[in-house]
Amino acid sequence: MRFYAHPIRFLIFFLIVLHAHAADIVAPASSVSATSISASDKTAYIEAQVVEGKKDDRIEANGKVEMQQGTQKIFADHMTYDQKSGDLFASGSVRVEQPSGTATGPELKTNTTTHVSEMKTPVFEMQQIDANNPNIKKDSHGSAVLMHSTSATYYEYDRVKYTTCPVGSDDWWVHMSELDMDRATQIGTGYNAWIEFEGVPMLYTPWMTFPLDGARHSGLLAPVYANTSIGGAENTIPFYWNIAPNYDYTLSDRNMSTRGTMLEHEFRFIEPGSAGELHYNDINFDKVTGTSRSNLTFVDSTKLGYGFSSMLAINRVSDDNYFRDLAIALADVSQTQLLNQGVLSYAAGGLSASVTVAQYQTLQDALGDVGIPYQRMPQVNLSYQKTLGDAAVSMVNEYVDFRHPTLVEGQRAMLYPSVTYSLLNDPGFYLKPKLGINYTQYDIGNNNTTDIPNTSRSLPIFSMDSGMTFERDMTLGQSEFVQTLEPRVYYVWIPYQNQDFLPVFDTSQAGLSFPQMFSENRFYGNDRIGDANRATVGLTTRLIDGTGGIERLHISLAQQYNFTAPQVNLNPPATTLNSDILISIGGKVTKSITLDSTFDYDPYQKYIPSGGITATYRPETGKLLNMGYNFTQDLVTPSNDVRQANISAQWPLIWHWNAVSRINYDFQQNLMTERLLGLEYNPSCWTLRLIAEKFWYSEISSSNAIYIQLELNDLVAIGNNPISELKAQIPGYTKLNDSKLAPIGTTGQVSP
Repeated sequence: MRFYAHPIRFLIFFLIVLHAHAADIVAPASSVSATSISASDKTAYIEAQVVEGKKDDRIEANGKVEMQQGTQKIFADHMTYDQKSGDLFASGSVRVEQPSGTATGPELKTNTTTHVSEMKTPVFEMQQIDANNPNIKKDSHGSAVLMHSTSATYYEYDRVKYTTCPVGSDDWWVHMSELDMDRATQIGTGYNAWIEFEGVPMLYTPWMTFPLDGARHSGLLAPVYANTSIGGAENTIPFYWNIAPNYDYTLSDRNMSTRGTMLEHEFRFIEPGSAGELHYNDINFDKVTGTSRSNLTFVDSTKLGYGFSSMLAINRVSDDNYFRDLAIALADVSQTQLLNQGVLSYAAGGLSASVTVAQYQTLQDALGDVGIPYQRMPQVNLSYQKTLGDAAVSMVNEYVDFRHPTLVEGQRAMLYPSVTYSLLNDPGFYLKPKLGINYTQYDIGNNNTTDIPNTSRSLPIFSMDSGMTFERDMTLGQSEFVQTLEPRVYYVWIPYQNQDFLPVFDTSQAGLSFPQMFSENRFYGNDRIGDANRATVGLTTRLIDGTGGIERLHISLAQQYNFTAPQVNLNPPATTLNSDILISIGGKVTKSITLDSTFDYDPYQKYIPSGGITATYRPETGKLLNMGYNFTQDLVTPSNDVRQANISAQWPLIWHWNAVSRINYDFQQNLMTERLLGLEYNPSCWTLRLIAEKFWYSEISSSNAIYIQLELNDLVAIGNNPISELKAQIPGYTKLNDSKLAPIGTTGQVSP
């Protein structure tokens, strides 16, 4: 769970704190001298061309003076130290160094007893390690007119400016008339703070506070700006409240020019063994519909102990068009089913059980009715697995009470005990017969307009899974590979039983896929168990890189052979005994190219009913090209054909410009169903993103969105954040300036 936990950390290092305490010092004048000052906890060493001093008096050092205490060093042309008062004065090219950075100035005054310090016109450079990734180092620099400390933990800076840009490329600065840092409370306070970007002032705030230790901190976040076809021009101002270490709350005021003002609430919590989120959005008066509209989402996952756990998900909206009118992410626009469910589960020692209550809120579309799924009130699952020598005993049980406002209701109980025995289980060979019996009982309830009787079904199921793996070394060109040959034969036998009179609560015909071809039932769900007397024959060969173990290529083929024609069907039965041949070809062909494709071939009519291919070219970070094409062909009804292509890319152009895009095109409808086009400008310390997207969620309805975001590295992101949308639409997209942000607010500063 991501919390707001990464503030700006500039100026959070030593900046002139000395802890040396005077002791006996005797050093004669010389051309190169050194001495030490012992302290209660540390020893300070002074080295210079000339060091003069005497016991219980003043020490004076001149010429290339270097003072070191612990990990801190002070360099100067001249330095004096009064052992009685604890006053230290350094002048002439003063430089203070610590592992976190350096500070330079013309002179430094400090007292080692009171820790009162002062440095004029300090210039600082810092190098910080990312708390979330120690391999990432962040550089920054800045300056102030005056630094003054009143204690070892309290510092004041006048007229501060700061940036993460490289020296000499200072495209933006944060300016503050005054900055106070209290290390006792770990709170920083800035006054009259504003950002200067390319010489243009922006985001002024008279007062701001932020944490110095990386802790979360309450306050306003950076505003968000957007423009969509459904909401018009939008601006959102979020306020973050750090309630406790394991609780936080964000209130966002979202103003839409065409709709009105929406309040968005987000509450998040983490407890030992539990985590959850609550989102509630409400617009009191939509200027278009003239109504109030709302959306509630709640998710909680809890480990109750002793093997028990629970999950609760609630999703509700006020009306069918809520997402179409008010969603921010275009992917949400096409939502039609909102799942609401609660689950109580148990797992321990091979036993697993769960009780689920589930229902959907169905969002209807004016263009056509959307089917309402069955409610499960409740669904109980109980399974047990145990290994006894070479045998594996399994028991799978399910009870569901199906509820529906118009369709036939009923209760279904299913018991399926089985045993699998490994006749062979060597690394290169396996032979595993399985025998079980599936018993199903129906108790029909309301809406039984066709007089379906209460009934039961009992079917034995036998299967045999077998396979082998052969390997050989081979050389192609200058490369060494391991080639495998993996034949597999899967047989299943289930007797025929007429099931046409049984209801269909949750069952559908399974499509052709490799997992389905090597499974017992050709249906998804338990309302139908297909009769079977068939064998599936498969063959896979792989080409594995002999040095890195990477699969460079795989080719898989499989076909089902029915010895008797199947009689249990939901769709029209197949006209042939044998299935199409399923073919899969893919792998990481080169270091830059990845291929994945699946086709099914009809050997009787000699055509390819369906298929899909995806290729990815990624030579290096920030260079990405995805291409995909999928199709289905219907020889009887060509109007049902599907031919769709998609291309997505992230590619550098010139002068720090990068292009991002995604295009989905439906050749059957001659329609571009989705398009995303954008540019990213990514110099050394900031990024500008300009993204436009159009999404068709029906034949006549579409939605548009424009994303404009300015991100100042490690400081603030201004505008509508498109990153989640880019990652969803462009598989493999890389955020080139990937670092943790810390947006500025008028009363606080936390990260997004």
